Amino acid sequence: MAYGSKGLLAGSFLRAAALVLAVLASAAPVARSWSKEGHMMTCQIAQDLLEPEAAHAVRNLLPEEVGGDLSALCVWPDQVRHWYKYRWTGPLHFIDTPDKACTFDYSRDCHGPDGAKDMCVAGAIANFTSQLLHYKHGSADRKYNLTEALLFLSHFMGDVHQPMHVGFTSDQGGNSIDLRWFKHKSNLHHVWDREIIQTALAEFYDKDMDTFRKQLEHNLTKGTWSDDVSSWGDCEDLLSCPTKYATESINLACKWAYNGVHEGETLSDDYFDSRLPIVSRRIVQGGVRLAMFLNRIFGHHNRDVAAPF
Repeated sequence: MAYGSKGLLAGSFLRAAALVLAVLASAAPVARSWSKEGHMMTCQIAQDLLEPEAAHAVRNLLPEEVGGDLSALCVWPDQVRHWYKYRWTGPLHFIDTPDKACTFDYSRDCHGPDGAKDMCVAGAIANFTSQLLHYKHGSADRKYNLTEALLFLSHFMGDVHQPMHVGFTSDQGGNSIDLRWFKHKSNLHHVWDREIIQTALAEFYDKDMDTFRKQLEHNLTKGTWSDDVSSWGDCEDLLSCPTKYATESINLACKWAYNGVHEGETLSDDYFDSRLPIVSRRIVQGGVRLAMFLNRIFGHHNRDVAAPF
């Protein structure tokens, strides 16, 4: 199913820039996503890993006003999802799975509220990947808005790595599990979206996102995850690998997010200390895999990837 990203011509960068920058200036933050910092770090990590051809394509697709910085617009899909024009994108940010099944089945779970197929975050990544594969095919600027497709792909790669974006149906991925995070009210989904990241920034990084990101990148290249990173990018088929990432997330949600948590309780140091490594790893995995997708879409690997639409 091909959908979306046809509202603006891909070549109309000035109009696209006006749209995205107006959104950034005016929109309030919304739930159901990595925090702004989480999405930005995923996109910064990815951009640092781009090969020359992919880096050039990304810069070419971004509005001039952001100076080639993909992370500046990685939160855009959250900020427009409640606009009438983009309301249809709401179901693309998450996947609801059967309660306590702790599995993801694409044919069973990837659908919208009305049953429309492919309307979930795994389907969205495959769809926008397919659109971006037209970048070198000449007619892309007529068929799809590749600027929007790039922003959606970059954002949804972050979403699919947030474990609670592949959560249980009855509690809306933890949104209806109310609790306290240290001394203030929150919910389980929000803890994984934002609270753990914000607490880490305040406790360890003097609220400096760049310092946090540099620590993550150090762990990627020389530290904790340096032996794992090559396997993170393994993907024989770009259009099916999002299912693998979603399966990882529901497994992590069951093992680390839902496990031992009860409505109304207070989560604090023990939960934070044990879950921060999971959140950090998923932010970095999202960045590594986004870079892999973009390198294959825009680089010489493109010849090995079929564009089905």
